[in-house]
Amino acid sequence: MNKHILVTNDDGVLAPGLLALAQAMRALGHVSILAPDRNWSGGGHVKTLDRALRVREYILADGTTAFGSDGAPSDCVALATLGYFKEPVDLVVSGINVGANLGHDVTYSGTVTAAMEAVIAGVPGVAVSLETVEGQMGQIDFGPAAQAAAKVVRQVIENGLPQEILLNVNVPLLPEDKIRGLCLTRQGLRVYHSRLDERTDPRNRPYYWIGGDAPTGVPERGTDVGALAEGVVSVTPLQLDLTAYRALTDLNTWNWDEPPLATQLLENARAEQSQ
Repeated sequence: MNKHILVTNDDGVLAPGLLALAQAMRALGHVSILAPDRNWSGGGHVKTLDRALRVREYILADGTTAFGSDGAPSDCVALATLGYFKEPVDLVVSGINVGANLGHDVTYSGTVTAAMEAVIAGVPGVAVSLETVEGQMGQIDFGPAAQAAAKVVRQVIENGLPQEILLNVNVPLLPEDKIRGLCLTRQGLRVYHSRLDERTDPRNRPYYWIGGDAPTGVPERGTDVGALAEGVVSVTPLQLDLTAYRALTDLNTWNWDEPPLATQLLENARAEQSQ
């Protein structure tokens, strides 16, 4: 079966990483491109409900057609899975993001949350990001990341993914012959160095920039951070269910002031029956 693959991103429809990803995906199925018409990096999981979304056609550098929306990456996935394209979408691949999305980055990342939106729609989702270095100069080679993405997506097509699971792929910034394979990982610890910069505008009103140095990570073996440090492609399965199941047992020992809602409803029902 020829899969219909939606390619999207959070760097914008004209980003070279998106083009490299789309070209790699064409070997695996029929590709449609619907991505934001501007950069949405750090936008997180957004759903636009208070205004209309508009889409227009773009021609990419290789002459192929893409579509750009004024919505967020997750809006683009929603548009596609809800019927913008007449052919149903079988798989969503988001990227190639400029910069790794590791650890807690996934909650900020438009690249990853686009794949999350796919899973919410019942479609497998894969997010692909390429490690970069701060202050990097010159053109980025997305070829190795595109090939890694193709390898992962081929496995997804052949084997499928469990419901509510997406894959977060991070690729080290290395030539293809220097990448030391691929491994399954868990989320690592991302260390943020944020700071608040307070300034005053010409009318003497304060305004603020959230800035700071680039985040770093703890390169523990078995984590996404550790894999990149070792020159290995990281594939981390993520789930949408954020329930902290291990905490439920401990929280259940707390002396809550009010009885659980289910108990309260049961007592109310019994009282009504006795009247």
